[in-house]
Amino acid sequence: MEERDAPSVVIDPAAHDAVVFDMDGVVTDTAGTHEAAWKRLFDELLTAAAPEGADRRPFTSDDYRRFVDGRSRLDGVTTFLASRGISLPEGQPGDAPGCTTAWALANRKNRYLLDELARNGVAVFPSSVELARAARQAGLRTAIVTASRNRAAVLGAAGVADLFDAHVDGVDAAALGLAGKPDPALFLEAARRLGVHPTRAVVIEDALAGVEAGRRGGFGLVIGVARHGEHDDLLAAGADVAVADLAEVQVCPRATR
Repeated sequence: MEERDAPSVVIDPAAHDAVVFDMDGVVTDTAGTHEAAWKRLFDELLTAAAPEGADRRPFTSDDYRRFVDGRSRLDGVTTFLASRGISLPEGQPGDAPGCTTAWALANRKNRYLLDELARNGVAVFPSSVELARAARQAGLRTAIVTASRNRAAVLGAAGVADLFDAHVDGVDAAALGLAGKPDPALFLEAARRLGVHPTRAVVIEDALAGVEAGRRGGFGLVIGVARHGEHDDLLAAGADVAVADLAEVQVCPRATR
């Protein structure tokens, strides 16, 4: 039987006090679910309602990764539409999904996401769950950060809510006026809630905007999760190291005197 390679990244409790995990694509296997909801939203718009002269090509996985992944719903809408030469009024958070404002599209995307979750459920990445448990066993505090307002429902459905000492999500961002990734505000709020300095915390992210946020926030170690081979892009965006899966990351036991 072939032996597995030793973990290539080590989290040392002598250097770190906490680990902050992104949710979608790092802990929960829902990045594909989000991408499917975004594709349904944007392909409808590009087919039926894009203005003359706009780029009407279908929404792609590369679009998702570069313009949407890790961002708030509103920021994802406006950033992607700008890449296609489309500008819509921002509108208001309560705009109905059928209206033609950025907020309306964001609300429609959430409806499509809930449809996808109802059909497919929520899976987790076993290695990520194991890493969170190992961190806690070593005495590190843990947090989960997401731009999603569905954090409680997703973690509850996945059965992993008790793995995290603190959380910061889209509901918190709206209530506190926190800017979305790549701004580091969400991660900095997680560190504050954990009672740790950012330089003593690890950020684990799979999104380009997320690793940039970790780097801009001055976190001690930023680990990029390159599930689709995007190691170089994550490193360029600010990750200290990129791994294909969190099985490549080990937590050292806390030293005892």
